[in-house]
This record gives sequence, structure tokens and C-alpha cells, in this order.
Amino acid sequence: MATTSDIRNGLCIRHNNDIFKIVEFLHVKPGKGPAFVRTKLKSLSTGKLLDNTFPAGRKIEDIRVETRKYQFLYPEGDIFHFMNTEDYNQITLGKETLDTPELLKEGEVVTVVFNTEDSMPLSVEIPASVILEITHTEPGVKGNTATNATKPATVETGAQINVPLFINEGDKIKIDTSKSSYLERVKE
Repeated sequence: MATTSDIRNGLCIRHNNDIFKIVEFLHVKPGKGPAFVRTKLKSLSTGKLLDNTFPAGRKIEDIRVETRKYQFLYPEGDIFHFMNTEDYNQITLGKETLDTPELLKEGEVVTVVFNTEDSMPLSVEIPASVILEITHTEPGVKGNTATNATKPATVETGAQINVPLFINEGDKIKIDTSKSSYLERVKE
């Protein structure tokens, strides 16, 4: 058993007969009244987000997890196929276990989180940033680097990302996977 002081991003807990992963948390000490922890939880069975507040010092049931490296092979509808990079065993996971499946490129190495009690996969953590190629966008105009204006662009995985005006088709860009936002253009 853990307490609210042990809460951190990525911690898996059992709450309301379901397993949740802590996405965000904030310790709050108001001037009047007891302290509490405001959290944003993601259900690992349904993928839904839940806002919850725990009083300070409350016991929470944490889940022991282990992580393994897997390579993303291919999607098949809402099912995603992965291969263990050590023993080459393959597993299939549903779309709800991924945070941003539209940014996952074939061949990408991800971390799969497993529950140690029953060896069931709980979630897939993709890298903090990915590099993808622009497949379609309006042509860039020279000199459009001074403003913060953006335009929609489609990347090689089919995802829509807002990019600066100077980005052209064929450019490779780095994307922040937590916000699905443009970070920078990548030169080769």
C-alpha cells in the first residue's frame, strides 16, 4: 500500500475496481482546510480520463508493473501488433491501450507496461517525441518564419498536425507525442 505522497506520473493504481495510470497530479495545500492531491487518471481498460481528488495521507493501492521493449509491426483496424525485441514473441493490443496511436510508425520501439500479478499488458508508452515526414500540406512561402501562424499538415502515419507556414511536403518534423504538437524541423 502506498499513500498520496507516493503519487507520481505513470504510477498504476487500483481505484474503483479498475486499474488507472496517473497522467497528471498536483499537491494542493490551501490556506484553510486540509491538503489534498488533485489527479487526472486514465483507465487502462477503457482509455477514459477521470479527474479525482485524494485527501492528503490517504492510502492507495499501487500495482506492481514491469516494462518490456516491443517493436510496433503493423495496425489491423483497431488492433495493433507488437514484437518483443528480446525473444521475438508477438502480442496484439487494442487501440485503447495507446495514448496517441496515430503517431506510431511501423518499426518504432515502444515500452509495454505489464501487470506483474497476471502478466497482462496494461498500456503502451511511445517515445516522448517521434520524427515523421510530411506527406501533404499547402506549399510554404519564403519569409513566413517571423509569425506564429500555423497550417494543417498530414504526416506519413495519417495524423493531422499544425505546423509553421514554412514547412513543405517531404520535410521531416519532430512531434511531441504527449500533446501531438510540432516541435521542430529535422535536417538530415
